[in-house]
Amino acid sequence: MGGVFLGMPGTWAGNMHEAADHYTTKIGGLPDWPIPLPSASVDLFKCSSCRSDLSLLAQVYAPIAHKSLNIEERVIYVFCCLMPKCGSSTVSWRALRIQKSVNSEGLKSQSDKAVSSSASLSSSDSLEEDDDEDDDDIDLAELGRALSEAASLASQSKKQNRGRKLTAKTSSPVCADRVIDKKLPVVPCFYIYAEEEKFSKNDASVCSKNISSPIKDHESDPDTKEETWEVEDYEYDRALNADRVYLKFKKRVDAYPEQCFRYSYGGRPLLASEDAGDPGMCRLCGAARQYEMQLMPPLLYFLQEAVSEKEKHALDNWNWMTLIVYTCSQNCSNDNSSDDGWTVAEEVVVVQYE
Repeated sequence: MGGVFLGMPGTWAGNMHEAADHYTTKIGGLPDWPIPLPSASVDLFKCSSCRSDLSLLAQVYAPIAHKSLNIEERVIYVFCCLMPKCGSSTVSWRALRIQKSVNSEGLKSQSDKAVSSSASLSSSDSLEEDDDEDDDDIDLAELGRALSEAASLASQSKKQNRGRKLTAKTSSPVCADRVIDKKLPVVPCFYIYAEEEKFSKNDASVCSKNISSPIKDHESDPDTKEETWEVEDYEYDRALNADRVYLKFKKRVDAYPEQCFRYSYGGRPLLASEDAGDPGMCRLCGAARQYEMQLMPPLLYFLQEAVSEKEKHALDNWNWMTLIVYTCSQNCSNDNSSDDGWTVAEEVVVVQYE
């Protein structure tokens, strides 16, 4: 397992409906689909709480390049509900994985070249795939070269007045035509570039000796009942552990205060609280889900700076600390995939609140 790559804020899009392609990693705007979605998938874009239309929160181009698996066409989409009452609901968030089957004809167009990547970002930057723990034969220098190669193979940068977007490879599928419904709420759109996290274990450690105990030694009070002390001791241990979890989270955020999301395919989530949640099993194949990415609190700040008064009211009810996305560990394809091998799979968003 390699390091963690951070999604950092780039330039704002020229407008919230600015078109790009599915190789673009961005926050907000409209989703750039690699294929026209089937009509049966319409229900995926309805809030499970209020049935309102969901809005795109993040789009991450996330190919996989491992010795045992190579999926070049793969995108993760995270959706949210902008209705004020749904901001604190766990069922108002949705993640989709759209990918082209490994066995699909034409997938190998560029995969024979040694590209180790996990997400392509705006301009010449890209978010790299972390190798498995067993794949320790790639160093950071090689990873850096792969970054540049992946970006040049996957897309070509194109600057606009106030933003940047990517154009698809000539050998890649044409992006699906979009229909713009201006009545639908849209999250402000800006593009993302990658930065590898540099953070030592020593920096992340939280020493218990620096946290003073509010509980006095029960032996100093002979009238204290043993049962009462055991309860207090247990509660203190829980509080102390919770403090450690949160302080570790805060330190990692403070080290990169502009990080909008963290990406570490198959890695470990950075928890904000002890309750890690249960991502469950893949609905398509029954395999365990694994961590892939998570959205971070600084994202809220950038969105608050750009939204209209109407959307700002909705964002005021977003009291999450992090949104953790888990995906199928087998990257399965379903039997109902399109004729050209594309699969649309619903994944899981685990929400940790303040």
